[in-house]
Amino acid sequence: MTKPAPETPTEDGAALLDDVERFHRRFNVFPHEAAYVAVALWDAHAHLLDCFDSTPRIAFLSPEPGSGKSRALEVVETLVPRPMLAVNARAAALFRSVSDPAGRPTILYDEIDTVFGPKAGDNEELRGFLNAGHRRSGVTYRCIGDGGNQTVQEFPSYSAVAVAGLGSLPDTILTRSVIIRMRRRARNEKVEPFRARVHEQQGNALRDRLAAWAEAVRERVLGAWPEMPDGVTDRPADVWEPLLAVADAVGGDWPERAREACVTLVKAAQANDKGSLGVRLLTDLRDHVMVGIDRLPTVAILDRLNALDDAPWADLNGRPLDARRLSRMLGEYVTADGQPISSRNIKTGGSVLKGFYAEDLWDAWARYCPPPPASPLLPLPDGAETD
Repeated sequence: MTKPAPETPTEDGAALLDDVERFHRRFNVFPHEAAYVAVALWDAHAHLLDCFDSTPRIAFLSPEPGSGKSRALEVVETLVPRPMLAVNARAAALFRSVSDPAGRPTILYDEIDTVFGPKAGDNEELRGFLNAGHRRSGVTYRCIGDGGNQTVQEFPSYSAVAVAGLGSLPDTILTRSVIIRMRRRARNEKVEPFRARVHEQQGNALRDRLAAWAEAVRERVLGAWPEMPDGVTDRPADVWEPLLAVADAVGGDWPERAREACVTLVKAAQANDKGSLGVRLLTDLRDHVMVGIDRLPTVAILDRLNALDDAPWADLNGRPLDARRLSRMLGEYVTADGQPISSRNIKTGGSVLKGFYAEDLWDAWARYCPPPPASPLLPLPDGAETD
């Protein structure tokens, strides 16, 4: 039996995505051009979810209220398939919704800071759902039944998710997200007021056009391997692969714009990524405390760390970093010989103090820390001579 030829799109994909971008621009002020490109591509990718091995979360985050995060979700809601608004929704409700026989929803989670903010407490179940649902193979396991008749059942978790909230998110979610850092509008930044009774219909008309276009290009997108920009690998590549596949299917100037947006937003995410507290400790030791020093007593290390501006060490939950915690944090990493990093005796001024040696930290510095600040001169190898 001859396989039917792929359907030919009846609409110019590039022109359609231009219309989607213009619709966002009417109501949203994003921090840079790359954000408009990413959000429009994300809207389109939600209509092609089954074509991809993973789906990026899109996260509208800001340090203060009134920055347009919820409005961004409102506009996205009009453009994506089966939108499901989830404010304070629990994981159980979400994974059952994703398993709905009527169809997988696009989850729009506003006020996500109430779930993962500093006063929210533990929400590991929801975090696990959001992490698992990033992958097409992601499932959530639950016990079903009463008493001793319970059985383990798996629920699919794969779904497109957009979130909005104050502050930040757990690293496991951030690394699976395209991050749009929202700001309050400046006085000269004007937008059209969003009126649901009028503009929902306009957005839904675009949504229907996206759905028809997606159905026509589904075979083309399925199994596509878009070329990644230089330097975009590992998790960022997983995040951006579906969006670049959409851009390539759309055509026009979108493939080029998408890759420029990818590089811009990946670099911005990396610049804002401070890493774990342990990585911050290692990095501060390398770049600020033990520069040009092969060993240093613990008391001197603590003095230097606690004196650093824009560093957390002087106030860790109301107390400065002390010797016990420093030893415990460094002990989670190992030396080049595979031994936990630990303090050793240092002879100084006729006495012996406990401290740390740079040679014990080199391997952890190389493996976990970002590249060191650029130096105007490279160190000379041992035994080298200058003219």
